[in-house]
Amino acid sequence: MCHARHPDQPSGSTVTPNREVLPTNVKPLHYDLTLEPDFEKFTYEGTVVVDLAVNEDTNSISLNTNEIDIHSSVVSVDGVAVASNPTVTYDSDNQVTTLEFPTTIPAGSKAQLKQTFTGTLNDNMAGFYRSSYKTADGGTGYIASSQMEPTDARRAFPCFDEPALKAQFTVTLVADKHMTCLSNMDVASETEIDSKITGGKRKAVKFNKTPVMSTYLLAFIVGELKHIETNDFRVPIRVYATMDQDIEHGRFSLDLAAKTLAFYEKAFDNEYPLPKMDMVAIPDFSAGAMENWGLVTYRVVDVLLDEKTSGASVKQRVAETVQHELAHQWFGNLVTMDFWDGLWLNEGFATWMSWYSCNVFYPEWKVWQNYVIDSLQSALSLDSLRSSHPIEVPVKRADEINQIFDAISYMKGSSVLRMISKYMGEETFLQGVRDYIKKHAYGNTQTGDLWAALAKASGKPVEQVMDIWTKNVGYPVVQVTENASAGTLKIQQNRFLRTGDVKPEEDQTIYPVFLGLRTKDGVSEDLVLDKREGEFKVPDLDFFKLNADHSGLYRTSYSPERLEKLGQAAKKGLLTVEDRAGMVADSGALTAAGYQSTSGLLSLLKGFNTESEYIVWNEMLTRIASIRAAWLFEDKKISDSVKAFQRGLVSEKAHQIGWEFSEQDGHVLQQFKSLLFGSAGSAGDPTVVAAAQDMFKRFAEGDHSAIHPNIRGSVYNIVLKNGGEKEYNIILDKYRNGSTSDEKNTALRSLGAAEDIKLVQRTLDLALNGEVRSQDVYMPLAGLRSHVTGVQERWKWMVQNWDTLVERFPPALSMLSTIVQLSSMAFSTEEQFKEVEAFFASKDTRGFDRAVSQSLDSIRSKSNWVQRDHADVEQWLKINGFLLEQKL
Repeated sequence: MCHARHPDQPSGSTVTPNREVLPTNVKPLHYDLTLEPDFEKFTYEGTVVVDLAVNEDTNSISLNTNEIDIHSSVVSVDGVAVASNPTVTYDSDNQVTTLEFPTTIPAGSKAQLKQTFTGTLNDNMAGFYRSSYKTADGGTGYIASSQMEPTDARRAFPCFDEPALKAQFTVTLVADKHMTCLSNMDVASETEIDSKITGGKRKAVKFNKTPVMSTYLLAFIVGELKHIETNDFRVPIRVYATMDQDIEHGRFSLDLAAKTLAFYEKAFDNEYPLPKMDMVAIPDFSAGAMENWGLVTYRVVDVLLDEKTSGASVKQRVAETVQHELAHQWFGNLVTMDFWDGLWLNEGFATWMSWYSCNVFYPEWKVWQNYVIDSLQSALSLDSLRSSHPIEVPVKRADEINQIFDAISYMKGSSVLRMISKYMGEETFLQGVRDYIKKHAYGNTQTGDLWAALAKASGKPVEQVMDIWTKNVGYPVVQVTENASAGTLKIQQNRFLRTGDVKPEEDQTIYPVFLGLRTKDGVSEDLVLDKREGEFKVPDLDFFKLNADHSGLYRTSYSPERLEKLGQAAKKGLLTVEDRAGMVADSGALTAAGYQSTSGLLSLLKGFNTESEYIVWNEMLTRIASIRAAWLFEDKKISDSVKAFQRGLVSEKAHQIGWEFSEQDGHVLQQFKSLLFGSAGSAGDPTVVAAAQDMFKRFAEGDHSAIHPNIRGSVYNIVLKNGGEKEYNIILDKYRNGSTSDEKNTALRSLGAAEDIKLVQRTLDLALNGEVRSQDVYMPLAGLRSHVTGVQERWKWMVQNWDTLVERFPPALSMLSTIVQLSSMAFSTEEQFKEVEAFFASKDTRGFDRAVSQSLDSIRSKSNWVQRDHADVEQWLKINGFLLEQKL
């Protein structure tokens, strides 16, 4: 592949050296694509005609293909064939087909390439693929759907499969008359034709020509579908689903989409440019959802919502997913990154925008509070590993791209945008975004183009500040030293690593740290530490806190005395919910890395027992869970004592707020009750365990209202942990026969809680015996993480089935990475580290090498933590009376 700049690549671009891209001798302008699926053989017949601009004299054309059988290729100039039988060569490593012909086509010509081909309707959820569902008579129905991002359009048809090579598309789908055909645009015509496959009559549905767009956003679906529609927005919006689903469950997403598109048109000051918006629930789907322009595809559980049988957290996830995908219609689809190292531009912004719009639509959900314990902590957690990567990550090859769809691109990306929106002010930030969209509509951009628009709108040096955050890996820990006599704070920044072993060469970057200093006078947002260390005047050392509301990407390390004072300030109501949750999170992360002692963290958590807010409790329990996870393989009396501590902390509060749900409970209170019930139950609180067992008994006897949806998963986990095969079989049946995807998934996730080795084996068998969809394999595996037997047997299972797993989950797609991480990351000893390292040393890890490195980093960090603080934890548990409990 040639590494030259594409003619339409933004100027001033910083191209990754040795990037494998197509030659620039021709450029696609328009594709005319016809596809006809065969549901008997799981193949499809295709014809593509590509109009090309010829940029330089050439006698070859290279384009991307993968697992496509090309039958014929004809190259024409001005309607005259110049090569009807070109020499065709295929480079499978780079997924490039090259056609060479004797005639030279001069620069400036308009050429045309016509190819006929056969593809496979694969079951890998990539390209043009098949997805199945159960029909009313117990048989199997199929639909053909597509997933092109990042580099699987080339699996569907021969194309120039790079984001900057935008073109227009005219799609025609051929199918039986009773089938629904969908693509990005609305239908232009429907005619009857002779089928290439059946020989009989079929319909050919031709769609209107798309705007100029990238290949990864093209989509098409063929199958029996039903739909609901709304005209509450300027253009029609529909939700589609397969015949086995209750289509009314799409009503919430449908109404939300109409409101959201109208809201975004105003926010971006830019009309949604397509004639319709379809949203489709796909039974087999590897991501959560995909923003194909005008035809968004979703996992069933992320778009269909049964409000009667789903909990509050499921509703919030559906809302955020819909709002995320619709934000992409402008940010990503209308304006697109020029290559995949700019992926974060798409994902970080859509993530930020979904929180922003969710907060406008559902202020009572308090999503910005949730953000501090969710997105921000995901970003900081992954980015504290040596094997993390910068937000703008150099990408050279197609097989590297899937690995960057992670918490850095999405969560750190959105966190950086939140930080800059606070720095600029939200309205100014959105004005910059409007200018950016207007200037670059239908084009391609790099990160610098966004910074330029934000700098112009705000008059602030955005690029200098932000480049450091997006182009470097990691973030700092900020150490605070107080100088009482001078009334100042000395603040120093250094790279933070979870493993606690930063080398000098890893600590070169100086970040612009927004200090967000909270004092009794309010918050000063304009203090920035842009050197290694600095001294700052504080009005009163009695009360101060850095990183107000935790919009900055760093950890703050205080002295133990200051931490205690902050704990008291929290009780007096001087700190916001975000401040309190963020403080607990920082303390937990710094403890794991060795900046603070674990006994200090345990004391801090114990002191928070009067806390009243869900968000803070959620973070407190997350930090206890991280201690329990690190100590999982240690002496049982210690792990039992940590469990006793959790029980002591949470039980009273759980009993106080209860686990009955009423119409009066707000969204957050429902989640709070659910959190405390689950936590008390997992720590063995006898009252909660008895309540769960009673609910389950009534439920098993046929009273389906006995378990409220908010605590369904917790009840399953508790009864499995304290039960056996009988309970397992009932929950397995709920997975097999539940009425909604949400119910089935809850059951599948819970099965791993059963600790009996025979039941662990049954859970592991489910992951590979074909009963669980490939997209859901991680669910039974993830459930095994909380007990020693589950963690050990899961690793053995992965090792024994390695060849089968590699075959079933191709490394270039993302599921194998997930399986690798799930199977190894819960380990926490030096011996286990060596075992994982040795296993992968002899494997070709291309496509999942990041997953291996991140697992090893994570194991090493827990192992270091336990070795360092083992005696400290034992001592604290003894002094505080938790080690006395013998029978737990």
